[in-house]
Amino acid sequence: MTVLVPLRAALGLALAALTSSLAIGARAQDASPKDASPWQRGAHSAVRLLAGSRSGAVLLGGIAVQLDPGWKTYWRTSGDSGVPPRFDFSKSDNIEAVTVLWPAPTKFDDGAGGTSLGYHDQVVLPLRIVAKNADKPATLRADISYAICEKICIPIEANAELAFASVASTEDSVLFAALDTVPKPASVGDPNPLTIRDVKREGKSTVLVDVVAPDAKAVNLFVEGPTPDWGLPVPRLLEHSPPGVKRFAFELDGVPPGIDPEGAALKLTLVSGERSYEFNINLD
Repeated sequence: MTVLVPLRAALGLALAALTSSLAIGARAQDASPKDASPWQRGAHSAVRLLAGSRSGAVLLGGIAVQLDPGWKTYWRTSGDSGVPPRFDFSKSDNIEAVTVLWPAPTKFDDGAGGTSLGYHDQVVLPLRIVAKNADKPATLRADISYAICEKICIPIEANAELAFASVASTEDSVLFAALDTVPKPASVGDPNPLTIRDVKREGKSTVLVDVVAPDAKAVNLFVEGPTPDWGLPVPRLLEHSPPGVKRFAFELDGVPPGIDPEGAALKLTLVSGERSYEFNINLD
């Protein structure tokens, strides 16, 4: 059993390998050793696994990442440049499946004139874990590959292991708080204060997305194709929008060669303040 978030080629930034270790763990609140693995320290960053309370076959875990000031790591889609994380859980014991859940990302300048998507300071990626047998011990083992960037990008490899044994984990509050930052599923036209009202084509190569959002809040929109080899650009907010909406646009650049985008399944992630939603659409 393996869960992977595939690599995309980094654009405009060079990858450089470093081996320095930094004392980062002091910034985090101490956790019980049985509910969190030791920090695995790399260049300007550290990672560890978190275990929630065990009850039944479905478990809640997490991958905690800490970053030095000024350093960033990437979302499942990295934007114009960068390398998304990859995870391999195949060495785990009594684990049937692991689903990585992704908190809403932020945008940042990639240093090469583009926009990257990811996280700074610290982030917890929740994990939905299904045990093969609810009555037997379960141990999660993770091979973690990720990149961090400041002026240069550095690839990091880490390994972590953690047993799920607690009936009342000290990490439950951290994990549930992380779940709250994962975008909620939504449909176009939902009557929410933050929603997508309409998605339409303008010509063959441009997609327009009309968003309803509180005026005082900054709004970001991200788009993903049906497979990781799609490299769609970060949607841009247009200067002039129809009344009552904020209009975003993106070009159908980065579509794999030979693929017709007509009817393609796209995922749109809408973020404003602490609210975020995911919309699954088919491109007309």
